[in-house]
Amino acid sequence: MNVLFGISASNGIGIGKAFVVPESEKRVIPSNFIKPEEHPKQLERFEKSLATVTAQIAAQLDAVKGDKVQSEIFETYFLMLNDPEFLKDVRTSFENSNRTIEYILNQKTEDYADKLRSSGNEYLAERAQDICDIFGRVLDDLLDFHPFNIENVPDGAVIVAKTMNPSDTIILSKRQIAGLALIEGGVSSHVGILARNYGIPAVFALENITSEIQNESTIIVDGDSGEVIDNPDELTIDEYRKKIETAREHSEKLKFFRDQPAKTEDGELFKLYANIGTVEEARIAMEEGADGIGLFRTEFLFMSETNSNIGPAHASGAAFSEESQFNAYKTVLQTMQGKPVTIRTLDAGGDKLINSSEIRNASDEKNPLMGLRAIRLSLANPQQLKTQFRALYRASVYGNLKIMLPLVTSIEQVKQALKIAEKVREELKSEGIEFNEKVPIGVMIETAAAAMTADCFAKISDFFSIGTNDLTQYTIGVDRENSAVSELYNEFHLAVLRLIQKTITEAEKAKIDLSVCGEMASRRDSVLVLAGMGVRNLSMSPKLITQVKEILSKISVPELKAISSKKLNDL
Repeated sequence: MNVLFGISASNGIGIGKAFVVPESEKRVIPSNFIKPEEHPKQLERFEKSLATVTAQIAAQLDAVKGDKVQSEIFETYFLMLNDPEFLKDVRTSFENSNRTIEYILNQKTEDYADKLRSSGNEYLAERAQDICDIFGRVLDDLLDFHPFNIENVPDGAVIVAKTMNPSDTIILSKRQIAGLALIEGGVSSHVGILARNYGIPAVFALENITSEIQNESTIIVDGDSGEVIDNPDELTIDEYRKKIETAREHSEKLKFFRDQPAKTEDGELFKLYANIGTVEEARIAMEEGADGIGLFRTEFLFMSETNSNIGPAHASGAAFSEESQFNAYKTVLQTMQGKPVTIRTLDAGGDKLINSSEIRNASDEKNPLMGLRAIRLSLANPQQLKTQFRALYRASVYGNLKIMLPLVTSIEQVKQALKIAEKVREELKSEGIEFNEKVPIGVMIETAAAAMTADCFAKISDFFSIGTNDLTQYTIGVDRENSAVSELYNEFHLAVLRLIQKTITEAEKAKIDLSVCGEMASRRDSVLVLAGMGVRNLSMSPKLITQVKEILSKISVPELKAISSKKLNDL
């Protein structure tokens, strides 16, 4: 029996036979020089391979129709294959060179991927894998290279591999996969997202796993602890089977809390809201018993929202239109049936680049997370913010809307945004368009600057929402995605807790609502501390709502205060 340790990418426990995916034979890119008269034929081959791969992606897209997450992956690939700027760069570079089309395509793909990897952000690094995957398929077709076929994976297997290309993940929905054990991959990768979506236990960052594990050996993937057990003995297998049954029984018990209010053992009421990134997730939030939407991340609409009336190649552009945004916001508000819905204005830039000529990004920034992002990006693109405000106000008559401004650091930023909102209201009035004039507009407290001046922000904001992920990162100067310093990332750092406490105090003084929508809002230890500090509104992934309701039901307010007091006085 051999125990291997990695990071948990998807919770749960899976037991099955190992299916070891062999490391792909490395494709050889011809770097020989060519004559000018060879250019037309080489370009013709490129266009043919591009069309072939596009047709393959179209077929895969059709195969996963109805599966939102997988559809978005292949729609993203469609957009990449049809990206006019990238393709123009490839063709121009080829025409101005004396190298093969394969050499130029490989070079341009790696150049673009390197820019994403060098951002220092896990999300962008995973997108680098996407572009290498899809244009790697074009290269394979150009070279008549045929790597391993993932379709050979049998039902009930544990996939053991160095990595999985996003285009290979269709297998996760077609087979009853017991688990994933990968050397590479991040929690925010497409593979990680899909594993969680399908309830497949997954552990990533496992060293040398493909050389240590043999095909057909029995494997246990423990996504809760981040462990993979190779060739477990019968006693261990029985132990894990009992854990699987216990988890199933607990999942059934949690269903009781879906229609129950969130309250402590002594009756203190809480509001548990859902964080969502797509229109479809609003339905899941309702099913899980959410009290509303505490955070609708609209940047995901801009990055991947599609319009059923147009083809994938045009989807990104459609997401920027006022009408497209209006329909999305309207649908979410109607789905939530009068429950409050907090929609955050575009939080792009930094780790979330928007590929559009309509929005001026600063993608070449040396430190993008400290640069042109969130409210700064919106104010640098006032027409985009105005369009979003118009869509939001028009949708406001269909439900209980609240608007939230991300990453504010100065009062002036809020005043500028409020002026644009006021202008939009005046325009809608003059156009005779119905809207709710009294939509609350609040801010996210995500920096020490915002927390320290929370009393000032409270005078011009209708509510606060504390984003603990960025607040922690910016306060203690630790990139939580950087493995070299990730152990220093600590949401319970006294500086972070004091900033949270100050924000709570100023919100109470101003008598405005306050919620927490970062990762701290969903984990047992941090939920208890936040609740003891006085937070009564928490926003989290829809699937975690019943778990938090259960946690709160087993503890009293005096106990919560004692827990938070200990943390705040832990010098």
